[in-house]
Amino acid sequence: GKNFGIRMGVSKLKNTQKEENPDEQANEKGCGSIVVIENVFHYKQVIPLQMGDNVIGRYMKGSGINCPIETNDPSIDMTHCIINVSKDKQGRLKYILRDGPSYTGTFVDNVILGDRERRVIEDGSLFTIGATSIILRGTEGNE
Repeated sequence: GKNFGIRMGVSKLKNTQKEENPDEQANEKGCGSIVVIENVFHYKQVIPLQMGDNVIGRYMKGSGINCPIETNDPSIDMTHCIINVSKDKQGRLKYILRDGPSYTGTFVDNVILGDRERRVIEDGSLFTIGATSIILRGTEGNE
């Protein structure tokens, strides 16, 4: 067997995912962010979103996805789900979630997304991939 060492709280990625003021830092670019809720597999992470497709999945060196989660959760695929960020006619940001496709599915409010289903999510929406819960933080904080 292999030996797996678990180091908690040491980021191999950008410093923006550290805990100083993650929410302020992440929203600088103005596209919102996702907040990965801490669990037994990883610490809390705030990952900024950008316009277009944001591919969310397990961090692996060289995977090339733009929203990697540092986690030991085996039920998260390397490309698990995608949030597309665009603007509607009024110039407001729109967030559309779709499955990767992943092996274990992407859930919004405990309902699994269908194969080609697109789900509009909003600030404060909770979605689940593997054993991991994620909250969308939009830029319009006036809910």
